[in-house]
Amino acid sequence: MKPGRDITDLLAIMAALRTPETGCNWDLAQDFASIAPYTIEEACEVADAIQRGDLSDLRDELGDLLLQVVFHAQMASEAGHFSFPDVVEAINRKMIRRHPHVFGEQRDWTPAEVKASWQRIKAEEKAERAAKRLSAGAAPEPASLLADVPTTLSPLARAVKLQTRAGAVGFDWNDPKAVLAKMREELDEIEVALNEGDNAAIRDEVGDMLFAIANLARHLQIDPDTALSGTNAKFMRRFAFIEKSLAVRGRALVESSLDEMDALWNEAKATEKR
Repeated sequence: MKPGRDITDLLAIMAALRTPETGCNWDLAQDFASIAPYTIEEACEVADAIQRGDLSDLRDELGDLLLQVVFHAQMASEAGHFSFPDVVEAINRKMIRRHPHVFGEQRDWTPAEVKASWQRIKAEEKAERAAKRLSAGAAPEPASLLADVPTTLSPLARAVKLQTRAGAVGFDWNDPKAVLAKMREELDEIEVALNEGDNAAIRDEVGDMLFAIANLARHLQIDPDTALSGTNAKFMRRFAFIEKSLAVRGRALVESSLDEMDALWNEAKATEKR
């Protein structure tokens, strides 16, 4: 089988992999739950390629992520739930519905009006889904506005999602500086917990601090996971500089003092600025 450029080729490959007796034993053994972690992993690798600015890698990672969609759709089709064309139709319908200023009669909306319309339409869609589940005999969804925020998001991403959802109904600060004040309050509470030696309280207060930092990032329109990924990469670069500098001197990390390593860290920092 020769690789092609059409989505039907990928669908055919996935169907072949899932064909009993002639397919791949590993692919045949999978289900939605076993594949879900790979779906999350591939999405993270897409974000990583974007962060690194590697467009060639991004192309490949987008293909890996597309494979995950096709894999889930193939398993759903086998079980008689839905197929890949149903997935495509659903997202097409959603995008047209959520952009009345492009595909409808509305025109010339400001970004704020577009965002407000998006949130309103999402709420309508959620209510419609809930009504369908009730009519099918399913148990009613929890009433909380925050109940359906996915637990599979990274903790920082989920914090932002929770804050955004609450902010949409007015439970929010209007000024990032108010969040800074909250962060200072949380720092004081961490210090109190440290002085008291209460490990459970320390954990809780550190969690509160991280939540406040995520809130500040949201107010500044910064994705906290992306920001932290950048800092992680920066830490790795500077630490590698320390390792290389010590190696040139014939020294190992364990043989060096903190002061010596800190001086090299500052040197790496200054080099980056130049």
